[in-house]
Amino acid sequence: MTSTETASSQHPDEVPPEAPDGGMQRGLKNRHLQLIAIGGSIGTGLFLGSGKLISVSGPAIIFVYLVIGFFVFFIMRALGELLLSNLHYKTFGDIAKDMLGPWAGFFVSWNYWFSWVIACVADIVAITAYVQWFNPNVPAWVPALITAAVLTLLNLQPVKFFGETEFWFAIIKIVAILGLIVVGIILMATQFQSPDGTTASITNLWTHGGMFPMGISGFVLGFQMGIFSFIGVELVGTAAAETQNPRKTLPKAINSIVIRILIFYIGALAVIMAVTPWDEIAPDKSPFVATLATAGFGLAAVVIQLVVLTSAASSANSGLYSGTRMLFGLAKDGHAPSKFAMTDSRGVPKRSVFFTCVFLFAAIPLLFAGDGVIAAFTFVSSMCATLILFTWGSIVVSYIVYRKRYPERHASSGFKMPFSRIAPWLVLAFFVFIAGTLLYGDDTRPSILAAPVWFAILAVLWQLRKRRLIRDGRPLTGAIPTVPHPLDAE
Repeated sequence: MTSTETASSQHPDEVPPEAPDGGMQRGLKNRHLQLIAIGGSIGTGLFLGSGKLISVSGPAIIFVYLVIGFFVFFIMRALGELLLSNLHYKTFGDIAKDMLGPWAGFFVSWNYWFSWVIACVADIVAITAYVQWFNPNVPAWVPALITAAVLTLLNLQPVKFFGETEFWFAIIKIVAILGLIVVGIILMATQFQSPDGTTASITNLWTHGGMFPMGISGFVLGFQMGIFSFIGVELVGTAAAETQNPRKTLPKAINSIVIRILIFYIGALAVIMAVTPWDEIAPDKSPFVATLATAGFGLAAVVIQLVVLTSAASSANSGLYSGTRMLFGLAKDGHAPSKFAMTDSRGVPKRSVFFTCVFLFAAIPLLFAGDGVIAAFTFVSSMCATLILFTWGSIVVSYIVYRKRYPERHASSGFKMPFSRIAPWLVLAFFVFIAGTLLYGDDTRPSILAAPVWFAILAVLWQLRKRRLIRDGRPLTGAIPTVPHPLDAE
């Protein structure tokens, strides 16, 4: 171990006051967490994937997002109550291992790490598509390689730098979407006509085949990639471990989910389809850019294209941050090599960063293996959606166990999950429905069929890791303290 690195698994009494979480620092402030919460739910799935979703579902995509957002809110409320019930929880893996057992912590943590690796690859694929919009002659591997390298450098910075970067990335996304909504409203109010004679009007939502032009089939298929658009909302849970005053900031971030969904998803897509009828939106392009280009705002379209490019970079940056922190937690528990539990003098788990970043370069061969950027994006995003169902499912199942095992914690919680008796079961039923939609679609079926292979690999790795821990006389998992957390006194 070098002089600039500390083993994060050291005894709690040896952890310096400024790094109460085993080497990592609580360097994120309230404004960081609030914007990470917003930025985490506005990413590639909305900016790029919504074009394909609109082509599949038409205006029904509005209802798809409403339904998904409804259930995501309950998932996050469950996560919020769990995290605040014991501030020693740092990740979903901590919650799963405490409520469900060591094997669950292993499965959830490695699965979440892998899902974010895949999500980052999807973002890099999207960035390639955005760059090629400016210059189709740019080789696909160039932006993919540059992006992977830049992401590596960004995640080698202290968490405060990450929070500041994501703060401004989120500001850019928010301003861009709100600007698009305002422009769309103005176009509708002035009855703007596009070059092909289409008049911007709210009636375009139902005069081109109705709100459900593809029938119930199109509505159901919309859930396949629609779920991918919401991946990242749980970043709040990961960031909470490095946030000051989580008892104050976390509830605010989670409760704002409803308004974010209504504005950034429902509002933005409704305006887009009102300005440009859904059947005129190309599935392989960003509808945000296409809408402004159709309206004749060439410069604005270029600006939006730059915004969606930075949005994809922001999403990948957040995902890489979350994945490295999960790997850090795995190493602390002995579920990954101990070298990944080391942080440098600034509290950065740099070895976890390097290991995770290696997999980002998988985006390069993927771009040449399929039928184009959108095909590659569809595959990786559907695979990520399949894996995130397991992560979200672990949160809900852990909540069910927590409510039965610790009724006193639930009773004293200041941030209870609404309808906590029935909501978790409804969420789990919804997950079964989502899995069915993934099996139903031809382009998403391979991803869910491949998932059992991944979990079989995890099962084998868990048995190997468990035997090694037992042989070395080590506990199967790191203990979660039940004593009050120092921040509880705040």
